[in-house]
Amino acid sequence: MGAGHAHKLYRHGHSPVHQLPPHCKLAAVFCFVIVVVSTPREAVWAFALYGVLLAAVAGVARIPAGFLLRRLLIEIPFVAFAVLMPFVVPGDQVRFLGLSLSMPGLWGAWNVLAKGTLGVAASVILASTTELRSLLLGLQRLRLPPLLVQIASFMIRYGDVITDEMRRMSIARRSRGFEARGVRHWGVLAKSAGALFIRSYERGERVHLAMVSRGYTGTMPVIDEVTASRAQWTYAAALPLSALAVCLLGWTL
Repeated sequence: MGAGHAHKLYRHGHSPVHQLPPHCKLAAVFCFVIVVVSTPREAVWAFALYGVLLAAVAGVARIPAGFLLRRLLIEIPFVAFAVLMPFVVPGDQVRFLGLSLSMPGLWGAWNVLAKGTLGVAASVILASTTELRSLLLGLQRLRLPPLLVQIASFMIRYGDVITDEMRRMSIARRSRGFEARGVRHWGVLAKSAGALFIRSYERGERVHLAMVSRGYTGTMPVIDEVTASRAQWTYAAALPLSALAVCLLGWTL
């Protein structure tokens, strides 16, 4: 892996959560999400406890509540979908504020909102305490297929390059007096998108040839091996194990 790329979600810090190896945090978040999804939707109190667990982790990681809440706005499309469910899902009806709502739809909306919000919050905490490069190393450490890790690595590495190329093309169009104001300009934008695709493809070919000329054989060298001690695994397992205890209690009650 090459040099790291800072991203907007990451918050530099020296908390115990920041210092955990990335593969430990990835495994912990994955197991936590599995437990949350497996929890019966009727156990409303269980989801409240999951929220408390995540709040505790965010507190240990010193992530401000405002920062976390702003990043949760990414789930707005799911919220919009959940709001529509009580109106479109068939089933027994209940009256609320003059509206006729479906009981199965209400439970479905709650299920989507509760589990989706907890999953997004766990992912935001992970991204806030782990650099992108470290996440890729963690995925590689967890034996994710190397090809998928490399694709993700190149996507992160060259995403800014492609974005900058698109910005330069936009400046070139505006410098020639072009402004997209309606459907009749879509043809120009489509041609720009095609040109951007060709440039990106050609850049990929040049990069691949450069890598092959430097000894690339299908795998990227790992410069620094990331390992985890038993204590670090135990520390990371605290979140999913606590959630598992809550989930089992929810199924028995």
